[in-house]
Amino acid sequence: MKIAILSSGSRGDVQPYVALGKGLKAAGYGVRFLTSDDFASLVSEAGLEFHSTGISVEALLQNDEWRHTLESGNALRVFARMRQEMKRQAQTLTAQIPALRQDIDLIVTGMGGLGGTFSIADKLRIPVVQAHYLPLTPTRYFAGPIFPRPLPTRALNRLSFHITRQVLWQSTRMGDAVTRQALGMPPASFWGPFRSLQQKRVPLLYGYSQHVLPRPDDWDDLNHVTGYWFLDPPADWQPPPDLVDFLHAGPPPVYVGFGSMGSRNPELVTQLTLKALALAGQRGVIASGWGGMRPSALPDTVYMLRAVPHSWLFPQMAAVVHHGGAGTTAAGLRAGVPSILIPFMADQPFWARRVAELGVGPAPIPRQRLTAERLAEAISQAVSDAAMHRRAAELGAKIRAEDGVAQAVALIGQLSQPAN
Repeated sequence: MKIAILSSGSRGDVQPYVALGKGLKAAGYGVRFLTSDDFASLVSEAGLEFHSTGISVEALLQNDEWRHTLESGNALRVFARMRQEMKRQAQTLTAQIPALRQDIDLIVTGMGGLGGTFSIADKLRIPVVQAHYLPLTPTRYFAGPIFPRPLPTRALNRLSFHITRQVLWQSTRMGDAVTRQALGMPPASFWGPFRSLQQKRVPLLYGYSQHVLPRPDDWDDLNHVTGYWFLDPPADWQPPPDLVDFLHAGPPPVYVGFGSMGSRNPELVTQLTLKALALAGQRGVIASGWGGMRPSALPDTVYMLRAVPHSWLFPQMAAVVHHGGAGTTAAGLRAGVPSILIPFMADQPFWARRVAELGVGPAPIPRQRLTAERLAEAISQAVSDAAMHRRAAELGAKIRAEDGVAQAVALIGQLSQPAN
């Protein structure tokens, strides 16, 4: 069986799907992976067949307009800009059609499917498995993942998921419209493909841990919580020697990194981080990432890097400070150390709130309210709170005991079998 996986976004968005693809290949499936050129080496190093969707997400996120939008923390503004970008690049998105048409028996995709992949699958009669790293199935037990605060009633919780789905669909349906036109299909419903996917009983896999977000009992049997899809570095990977020397030269440092979340003034963010570490009296490891934090007269107590596998680095930290992306949140929880979340937008406040509710990190600090003093206070709390460290270690052990990739691969094998 040949499986196509389509994923888009930042590294934190794409990497879980690469882990899933690697697991599928190890189980004997052929895997073609469709994503942006930013991740060609990541996909190829995992032994998967790479196919470019022709869009560089990193280049997109580096421009000042996108950085200003991300800094605003306004999810609706982010999705409105996504819609503009989808319209601008809609013709490019149709390049995925030949790669999905040729020898593909099953498509696995998440939110990237809304931009046209679900329509391609429908036209070509290729079965689909939905694979997400955040919950999108309505439930009465918690609010949709783009809602920054809890909602007061169970009815509103369910409604919030329908709103979440519509925000995602309306920000991507321009790409779907162009794809459907290229395939000679009529326009999709204004409300998107969700009802159709449900009616066709298309299954959903959720790549997060039940210990972090338990499966609601009002979900039907189409919805499966598998555990996280982690991609560990190759067995021969070696860390930079000077980083190893830094880690051995003193007590465990605090990690600070904001992944793909950019800033119009990276120098200011760097200085704020250095001041917070100094106020808290902690050594630090700063990851510049796509956000572009810059080295500037770093003290001996701080090491700056571009990127290092979180699975290797985070367990050696006293605490981890990050933006609350689903992938980075998973890595921090798996490491078993306290997490301090600085959410920018989208689903990040959802995961930040969940970390605090689990008692494995201080209350989150929204990006717009971030100051050196607030960050220093959170760092001091995370480093000194013995009960928080214990809870984080216990949760990390539970997550490490799961094998989300193996569970997802087994389910894909079962779900792709024709019905009797």
